[in-house]
Amino acid sequence: MKVIEQLLINAGISPIAGVDEAGRGACAGPLVIASVVLHDPFAPQLAAVRDSKELSEKSREEIFETIQHVATSISVVIVPAAEVDARGVHAANLDGMRRAVNGLDVTPAYVLTDGYAIEGLGFPNLAVWKGDQVVVSISAASIIAKVTRDRIMRELDTEFPHYGFAGHKGYITAAHTKALNEHGPCNQHRQSFSNVAALIHK
Repeated sequence: MKVIEQLLINAGISPIAGVDEAGRGACAGPLVIASVVLHDPFAPQLAAVRDSKELSEKSREEIFETIQHVATSISVVIVPAAEVDARGVHAANLDGMRRAVNGLDVTPAYVLTDGYAIEGLGFPNLAVWKGDQVVVSISAASIIAKVTRDRIMRELDTEFPHYGFAGHKGYITAAHTKALNEHGPCNQHRQSFSNVAALIHK
């Protein structure tokens, strides 16, 4: 899991920023992008860091707090559903990645992203296939983004209790589809997503 970062550090290239998002495929709620710079990606405290999808909710919350404590810098960008609709999810994601990196308190010497190259970033960067599984800094960013977004979705669940956001976090599930059919979309649903658009225009 440490090869890419180790090669960069051995070459004297640091600090390294990892970037990842949460909520790209959801049809409700915001898109959340995080960038994280770790002073030492191989520190013992970070041994449990891995792709956020491989961790239980309880473990993610615990590791989130550890990352917050030991990271050199963390930047989080929250893109509302309406902006995702206006710009398209891919464009919103790339712009959010640029904003997240530019929002760091330190200037990265290199940026590693999960899956997508960031055009126009202004820093050397590399898109890593399944980066959240093989790069500690990207995994840390995935945890920051996922926990931040999950907390937002739990808050939205109290505001819009009909949809079950606390459970499915805005992704398309049978329960979410049933709630959408019964109550129609709310202002947190992405109208550009086909399942939501079909209900609006039927």
